[in-house]
Amino acid sequence: MVRMMRPTDHLQLTPATAGGAATTPRHDLAQGLSHRPARAPLALVLDRLLHQISTVVVGKPAQIRDGVACLLAGGHLLIEDLPGVGKTTLAHTLAVSMGLRFSRVQFTADLMPSDLIGVSVFERGRVGSGDAFVFHPGPLFTQVLLADEINRAGPRTQSALLEAMEEHQVSVDGQSHPLPAPFFVIATQNPAEQLGTYPLPESQLDRFLMCLSLGYPDAAAERELLVGTDRRTAIRELQPVMNGEQLLAAQAAVLQVHAAPALLDYLQALIAATRSGAWFTQGLSPRAGLAWLRAARARALLDGRDHVVPDDLQAVAVPVLAHRLLPRAGAGRGRAAQVQAMLEHVGLV
Repeated sequence: MVRMMRPTDHLQLTPATAGGAATTPRHDLAQGLSHRPARAPLALVLDRLLHQISTVVVGKPAQIRDGVACLLAGGHLLIEDLPGVGKTTLAHTLAVSMGLRFSRVQFTADLMPSDLIGVSVFERGRVGSGDAFVFHPGPLFTQVLLADEINRAGPRTQSALLEAMEEHQVSVDGQSHPLPAPFFVIATQNPAEQLGTYPLPESQLDRFLMCLSLGYPDAAAERELLVGTDRRTAIRELQPVMNGEQLLAAQAAVLQVHAAPALLDYLQALIAATRSGAWFTQGLSPRAGLAWLRAARARALLDGRDHVVPDDLQAVAVPVLAHRLLPRAGAGRGRAAQVQAMLEHVGLV
């Protein structure tokens, strides 16, 4: 098959360390790369990124692809799953593989917004300015933040985080402080526990581009985990595939992926179906429709295409839509199954 040149092929992304300096990885992470050029095109770097993450997060190729697509689309990720299935491992591996700073915050009922954002402290005798209030940033000021068990924190703390996710800045004592770029939040919540939790309302769930579930590994993946290297050791041995500036360039490349008028007609038909009342109590907002298209563009880029096809919209539909839509009464299906049923009902325009 002849490979068509894409507009993104001119974006040269060199494997880099967290500090930005180019480096050669200790091991080739994709077969046949032993004689690769010194400067790899975007498509090759993304392939290597997916492969490297899969060596640590075993047996979850679909979730890895969705997580990377979410990051490329400039969105935030919510993982709803049980403890110990690899949520932290996925977040940490993503951060290290992309050369990004990583922080983890355990959300609890007594966590205050200032514990997350930071505080202004009055300091005396500062050189050149005398007495002054000085802002001390909190763990929110990172590039990949794992907000563990976000539904255990109170509504004020949840709102502080979600506002920062939307605005990419925080305000303290009347001063605005921009967050680092790129900035990516992976929040987790345990669906099996309700006591002592503050479930996110629908309006706040809409701030997350995708919601995923990792689930238990299959037998082959679990055996590999049992006989393999400890995950923490494996993460420490990883080499960054790209850095923050290169990720921003990749996010810009997502916006160059073409969506044809016929594809947009199909997307609008799907959005209209969510609003018809036949499937869900309330339909998708315009912001959600834009998020769906952005995720589909990222998925197309990961598949090496410069245009979106209907399969892209369908592939990301459940992770993008299921947490935003509530099935109508009497549907007899869960959220994901209802989204899938709607996709099967609405034909191509």
